[in-house]
Order: sequence, then structure tokens, then C-alpha cells
Amino acid sequence: MDSTFVLETERLSLHRLDDTSDADRAFVYRLLNDEAFLRFIGDRGVHEPEQAGPYLRNGPMASYAANGFGLYRVDRKRDGVPVGMCGLVKRDALPGPDLGYALLPEHRNLGYVAEAGAAVLADAHARLGLDTVLAVVDTSNAASIRTLRALGYRWREDFRLPGEDTLLHLFAWTSESSEPDHETP
Repeated sequence: MDSTFVLETERLSLHRLDDTSDADRAFVYRLLNDEAFLRFIGDRGVHEPEQAGPYLRNGPMASYAANGFGLYRVDRKRDGVPVGMCGLVKRDALPGPDLGYALLPEHRNLGYVAEAGAAVLADAHARLGLDTVLAVVDTSNAASIRTLRALGYRWREDFRLPGEDTLLHLFAWTSESSEPDHETP
């Protein structure tokens, strides 16, 4: 089995990202420069292909070592094509880990985030013992808000990350919340 393999679902497999992999560097460079990623998640400073390696080393790979979790590459099982990233992120401004995800444009609206997100949340509860996992989302990202609600997330409050101007919704998933949230923030 692939040493980077972490989780699998019916249609997807999640793998640790590796800064020594040409394929991972090319994939991350493309994803982080997607228009929707830049709009809703932000500029991660990966403007040239050679900047993808340091991003992976100092981001996801450092998180695996420090926290036992991070963002994972999401591959379609039937053909191994990378479709996006999904995993847990630890931000200093939040009291606990949050679910992060992004898909390449051609793989959106196919249910992949909900499928990968459910696997990440199940792992967070079973392996890491987390009963609560947060999520932050741009208030104008309706698709992401629908996905979080479908995963059982509930809106907590609106806030801004330190040093940022963008208003965000803070959502929380708990191991007891399995019903979708239909309330408006």
C-alpha cells in the first residue's frame, strides 16, 4: 500500500502530500492558483511552481509532524486523478482544529468535498479523539456553507481572523451533531 495513504471512501482516497513529489508540487501549484481558491481561501504565496515545495514542507507536512493531521491530497480511486485537498488545519486564532478543503474546478459539484469531509471528521473523532471540529468559510461562499451544513456543521458566529478584513462564518461540528443545519447565520 502507498505509504502516503491515509483514508478512503467509496470513490476517493486521501494521501499525505510530499514536497519531494513532482506530481504533488504541480498539483498544489495549480490548486493554490485557482481563481476560486484565491477568492475564498486566499493567496498562499505560491506564485511560481518552485514555491510549491516549500509550501508543502512548511504547511501540510509540518502539520503532519506537529499535530498528527493536516491537509491531504484527495484522489479519485477509479483513476488516481487528484481532485483536491481536504483535511484538518490548526490555526492559532481558533480554539481547535478546523476542516479545510478545496477542489480543482473540473471536480466541483460532484459531492467529493462532502465525501472526503465525512471521512476526515470520522477519523478526527475515532483516531484523534476530537468531539468538535471547527470550520471557517467566507460569508459569500454559498456552496461551501451548504456542504458544511450537510456534514452536520452548525453556525456559531461571524468573525475576522487577526489581521484580515474578510468577514467569516465560524461553524462547528460535534460528534453528536448528525442532522444538517438549516438555520441562516
